[in-house]
Amino acid sequence: MDITELRSRIDAIDSQIVALYGQRMDTAAQIGAYKKEKGLPVLDTERERELLNKVGDQAGPENENGVRALFSMLMAQSRSRQLMAGRPEGKLEQEIRKTMETTNQLFPSRAMVACQGVEGAYSQIACEKIFQAPSIMYCKNFESVFSAIESGLCRYGILPIENSLAGSVNSVYDQMISHHFYIVRSARIKIDHTLLVKPGVRTEEIREVYSHEQAIQQCSGFLAKHKEWHVNICSNTAAAAKMVAESGRNDVAAISSGNCAALYGLECLEEEIQSNSNNHTRFICISKKPEIYPGADHTSLMLVLPDRPGSLYQILGQFNAQGINLSKLESRPMPGRDFEFMFYFDIDASVYSPSFIRLINELEVTLDHFSYLGSYSEII
Repeated sequence: MDITELRSRIDAIDSQIVALYGQRMDTAAQIGAYKKEKGLPVLDTERERELLNKVGDQAGPENENGVRALFSMLMAQSRSRQLMAGRPEGKLEQEIRKTMETTNQLFPSRAMVACQGVEGAYSQIACEKIFQAPSIMYCKNFESVFSAIESGLCRYGILPIENSLAGSVNSVYDQMISHHFYIVRSARIKIDHTLLVKPGVRTEEIREVYSHEQAIQQCSGFLAKHKEWHVNICSNTAAAAKMVAESGRNDVAAISSGNCAALYGLECLEEEIQSNSNNHTRFICISKKPEIYPGADHTSLMLVLPDRPGSLYQILGQFNAQGINLSKLESRPMPGRDFEFMFYFDIDASVYSPSFIRLINELEVTLDHFSYLGSYSEII
């Protein structure tokens, strides 16, 4: 046979697979309706395990792994069809539709915004990228930003959650577990760290350096060249610059943004001292109430999964069944609970897409602890 004939054979086989797939999904929907009527759970772990073992044996050693992977995907899609068989519009779907209808078409240009740190902080830079003319209330720590939103002192808050070099800002994720909020926008900020000192101070005079722990990690290569310096952690890079300016000492320096030099009367000894020039931090803008603006194509979710084997795998199967890309997965331990974790998901899907609606309806039915954190667009 030549390649054309072989491809024709493949096309004929594929047509059979498509038809059989449709029959399987229709049957899965009927099973879902039966289980709903009889009060039976959708997930039958023992049945799925037996099926995977059976098809693996039927496929033989050469094809076993591929067939098991194929049927794992098919079973995830069948569970999805069973879950939604005959179900009305979900409560969360209704809330999202209502939020889209009641949110203004334009994102506000002015607002009272809570930011961690002091004047010159990267949170301020992110805030001014998201809003045209914000009024900023500076907070001592990340928890205070959440509290400012919950108490109504500020309509919005800005928080860093991830850096391209140093990874996730774990202290923010830890706070997410115990606070109620929604994400309404996000922004990526280019981070360029500089070494700031008092006017006239030379490099050889420096004995101590101050900065935020994330900035210290991002500048680890530069600091490794100066092992004689004692490195101190501050609450914020701008706070470090302010402290150096007010210290009364000439042997201290700060790792901070370049604009803090003018703000606090300092000089820049070294520019772009981060280990990689491709250094970006992602910030989220949070609010007390949900707001969904046109163009929202990112969604954040927070899930607490049951402590049993395969629970995360089954949830990931639901994402795969809907063809939705998972752009971030973060896990954090639950306070006071042994071996239980909160999972934070970022997904790339338009809030208007049917696959997104199907996914949130499935998660709402499947999980006991499921938090929708908002749908939003990202500024780059």
